[in-house]
Amino acid sequence: MPRPKALIAWSCGKDSAWALHEVRRAGDCEIVGALTTVTDTFERVSMHGVRNELLLAQLGAAGLPATLVRIPYPCPNEVYEARMASALAEAKAAGVTQVVFGDLFLQDVRAYREQKLAGTGIAPKFPLWGRPTAALAREMIDAGVETYLVCVDLKPLSKEFAGRRFDRALLADLPASADPCGENGEFHSCVVAGPMLSRRIPVIVGATVERDGFAYADMVPCVPDAVQREAPLGA
Repeated sequence: MPRPKALIAWSCGKDSAWALHEVRRAGDCEIVGALTTVTDTFERVSMHGVRNELLLAQLGAAGLPATLVRIPYPCPNEVYEARMASALAEAKAAGVTQVVFGDLFLQDVRAYREQKLAGTGIAPKFPLWGRPTAALAREMIDAGVETYLVCVDLKPLSKEFAGRRFDRALLADLPASADPCGENGEFHSCVVAGPMLSRRIPVIVGATVERDGFAYADMVPCVPDAVQREAPLGA
């Protein structure tokens, strides 16, 4: 029997990257593309603030076509949901029956995803769900995942965390109240190397800016031609 086709909900960060790694290792579905929301106003990945060219370099290294859901800034929730629903309908028409998420333990987030996919013919998949986050963070680091904090919530963390590499030193510096994987929104990350990528993406950490209560570190790709064009599913 052919394996079901799936999209990975790709945020640029370590959790979605590790979910991709785990699903590929399990081999029970075929990941045929990456589903990512980008903000047209900034030409960056929504919430994470990662440049589109770095996103496409990631997906090129992961061997995945990009399915981009483009939204404005600011974006009313009904606009986001309509554009996401349209992208999912196109994916379903192309044979996709699953979407893989890197969520860890937030029940309200999981319930929202399950609700929005109900009746679409596409099932959600949560390969990392319920895993202890301290152990998971160390597992990623020990496996060679190289990732940097690109967005930091300034309520639980200081600005100085923005741009830092996600490593054991960073884990030791996190306040006790912070989740080691940032699952409560303390931080978001950008992966540039790891077992889910065929090559390391060279980057430099650029300027840090503050906006709307968050600190964003600009990750600048060093190889301008490492960009993959948007491609249809399965291309």
